[in-house]
Amino acid sequence: MKRILLCKMALLFMLSHAIYADPIKTIRFATEATYPPFEFIDESGQMRGFDIDIANALCKKIHAECIFNNQSFNSLIPSLQLGKFDALISALGVTVERQKQVAFTHSYYEPSGSFVAATSKHYTISNLTDKTIGVQQSSTFEKYLHDKFGKKITMKSYASIQDAFLDLVSGRIDEVLADTPIAQAWLKQAGNNERYSIVNQPIIDPTYFGAGYAIAVRNDETDLLNALNEALTEIKNDGTYANIKQHYFGK
Repeated sequence: MKRILLCKMALLFMLSHAIYADPIKTIRFATEATYPPFEFIDESGQMRGFDIDIANALCKKIHAECIFNNQSFNSLIPSLQLGKFDALISALGVTVERQKQVAFTHSYYEPSGSFVAATSKHYTISNLTDKTIGVQQSSTFEKYLHDKFGKKITMKSYASIQDAFLDLVSGRIDEVLADTPIAQAWLKQAGNNERYSIVNQPIIDPTYFGAGYAIAVRNDETDLLNALNEALTEIKNDGTYANIKQHYFGK
């Protein structure tokens, strides 16, 4: 009898908690806005990009206000853990190491990486020995280069991938390894594709690039995690996600 009474009391507590739980009114997102087409600052000073549109679509489903903050990539997870933000959306790959620090939503994008180099060099992925390669600091691509090539190459890490491309143009490095859409977007700028190109084919490696890009929240933010996952399912089912993806990446 006592056990039944305790179970009823526990059930009533959970129901009352669910009924009176505060709705999510605001979601403070952090991102690193130098990563077009995922996130960037437009000519008017507004934050734009694939991730930004996805976040806004999710907030609309949740009936919450989106607030975006621009942070350096390597400070995103520490800042989230300190409570400065509620969530991270910044082309963030789901990896085993990161899962130990934060909780992730369902994946919303499958990543691949591409090497970019001067077309005239005729470089290949199979022969990167003695090359200097630029990569974004604290990214999954940085770990990929370290583990796959080690001392065979010289790796140069940058706070922003755009700085790596600047060094590529100036001849300070031989190649850049970046997200494929990032590489493609850069090649389209100011005729870069006349001198530079993607080396061989894009690389897909879930071991390093993660099981996809997802939104990160603190481990104790279960309500927010569930709300974001439900909203992700909704925008995928109603065509919103497909429209946003086609806008930035085509078919």
